[in-house]
Amino acid sequence: MKQVALSQVKDDLSKYLRLAEKEEVIITRHGKPAGILIGFESEDEWFDYRLEHDPTFLQRVEQARQNLRAGQGVKLEDVPA
Repeated sequence: MKQVALSQVKDDLSKYLRLAEKEEVIITRHGKPAGILIGFESEDEWFDYRLEHDPTFLQRVEQARQNLRAGQGVKLEDVPA
């Protein structure tokens, strides 16, 4: 994880976007963390990030888990191939 001042990021955003593909870049303002720059090396990483942060999707996953715990539904390993 790299920390960079906001003024540096503004001066060379494309450089820090490339760096963010490999590691998170913490953006600081007046020496204090103010934000984070996260890059994606591929479309799959972008898709995964969107799913992991989509409240509707996360809600559906939690509901499915609750149903399984309540004995409702079918576990994936029980589905015939």
